[in-house]
Amino acid sequence: MESFPDPSMNAAPQLFTDPDALAATVIRETGNNIIVGLPLGLGKANHIINSIYACAEASRSIHLEIFSALTLERPKAATELERRFIDPVFDRLFGAYPVLNYAKAMRAGTVPPNIHISEFFLFAGRWLHVPMMQQNYISANYTHAGHYLLARGVNVITQLVAKRTINGETRYSLSCNTDITLDLLKARSEGKANFVLIGQVNSELPFMLGEGDLPANTFSHILDSPDTDFTLFAPPKQPIPLPAYAMGIHIATLVPDGGTLQIGIGSEGDAAAASLIVRQRQNTAFREMAAGLNVTSTPSGPECGIFEQGLYGASEMFVDSFLELIKAGILKREVDGALLHAAFFVGPKSFYRALREMPDVQLAKIQMKAVSFVNELYDGEDEKRRARTNARFINSAMMATMLGAVISDGLENGQIVSGVGGQYNFVAQAFALEGARSILTVHATRNSGGKITSNIRWSYGHETIPRHLRDIIVTEYGVADLRGKSDQDVIAAMLSVTDSRFQADLLRQARDANKVPTSYEIPAQYCENTPERIERALKPFVERGLLSPFPLGCDFTEIEQTLIPALQLLREASSSPAKLLTLAFQGLFRDGGSKDESAALNRMGYDRPKTLAERFYRALLRAALTETSS
Repeated sequence: MESFPDPSMNAAPQLFTDPDALAATVIRETGNNIIVGLPLGLGKANHIINSIYACAEASRSIHLEIFSALTLERPKAATELERRFIDPVFDRLFGAYPVLNYAKAMRAGTVPPNIHISEFFLFAGRWLHVPMMQQNYISANYTHAGHYLLARGVNVITQLVAKRTINGETRYSLSCNTDITLDLLKARSEGKANFVLIGQVNSELPFMLGEGDLPANTFSHILDSPDTDFTLFAPPKQPIPLPAYAMGIHIATLVPDGGTLQIGIGSEGDAAAASLIVRQRQNTAFREMAAGLNVTSTPSGPECGIFEQGLYGASEMFVDSFLELIKAGILKREVDGALLHAAFFVGPKSFYRALREMPDVQLAKIQMKAVSFVNELYDGEDEKRRARTNARFINSAMMATMLGAVISDGLENGQIVSGVGGQYNFVAQAFALEGARSILTVHATRNSGGKITSNIRWSYGHETIPRHLRDIIVTEYGVADLRGKSDQDVIAAMLSVTDSRFQADLLRQARDANKVPTSYEIPAQYCENTPERIERALKPFVERGLLSPFPLGCDFTEIEQTLIPALQLLREASSSPAKLLTLAFQGLFRDGGSKDESAALNRMGYDRPKTLAERFYRALLRAALTETSS
């Protein structure tokens, strides 16, 4: 291992305005064997790693190893309609976000042999057909990733940072990614690691206080220049569909006042937060919603009261919905002066802006910590056990089996969709903490190629959470409480939350395996698990404005919000040429059109079609707009 100067002995880091000059300096100081750790998600110092990558690409004498997770890339539209819709949105939200060249090279298959890239968590679904990423993926719990970096001999950490100078003292905040970096810094201070920490200043990154607020001499090099400042990656909020709302309402009846909350990313987590807010602010309406969905199968009866004591947040990911929970007076139970302890964040532009503009006295109640602190109990266990009372850990999954195993990260052929991340950590905590429960959400069905299939399977050739850790599984149809139950009772509970179109076949498989009595029948109350029932139950509350598609904020214009359901309909219809032709015919020969339709066509560039293809797309869009507006 190369020997570096101890940064704590430096009065200040070396300052650079040119990433290429910084990269050359780092390579000169490290020698030609560079093992770089990049933070998960938002915290990557894009310009620095691009320059280091370029040096290694140009000189085969340099060995470069990059270890990271959740590489953020601008998504690419799959169809012409999607491109016309989403490209202007992405230009508006993060058009200046710099491309990560190592990711571009992996997709092109042009990474030279002296460079090795591996990740332990992938952007969901984006790397399924990239052989190099699939081959170099490392299956790891989030809390184990730092150990793997240390074992590889990491000698460089590059990270995006926020900068603040007060009374002449400059400090840098790890901001969005204290997660693994704080753990690695602790290992370095204990003599267990020898690496340089390099920061790239970003003006949009919020300066988060607490343990990630570091003196300048913690860093060996800093890149700080207007030329390398950039727009943060800010994915737009996605609309919450009715099935996700149904899940959210079910989840909200499982959260006790005075408890602890963890929420994962996605529409299911947003729906859970939005439902908790309805429970707090419109309690009577919330109880009506729960009654309409026949909420009965909860562990100890539904929790429907308002939050008087409030909740404390202990969440690996700081999702923007936590800010809304604070505003609603739900997240108000403090632990060590904090309403929330978290390890990393990424979110919409409004989220970053809210954190940047938040007064320090409020910001101090949101404390970014090491991932080992949030995801594990072993360090300060007694205090954590007292703090994390009645915890509810809410995360999403792709599929579940009838025996309670859960599939969240990959497919049975071995391909990785995302990663384990912290999901196992929170399931384990749920079993270790008194009164805690793990809640995993699974959409009951999926539409794949125009075919509806069940996400509840009899069995599956891969699993993320094994059946012996089965706890609570929530679909849009209800709550399956599986903890401590026999296989027979688990199967009955899973059938009760399965779409009714697939219940008979799953019950047959259970009988064939001798896992339920041949006389067992699904109770009548669970035999109408259909999308139509969910729509009937929730439509009155949609009409009352209580279940908005964007209850926690929106990055889309009003016209774009009109277009979203129409484009979703066309995506679902794309697998059926007959359906598409029918829609095109309807749109082609329909008279008139509202102002909203005209604005939508103009937004998509179809107000004055010039080619036959544009006329076809215009007709499709007109028909879809008519169908989704009715």
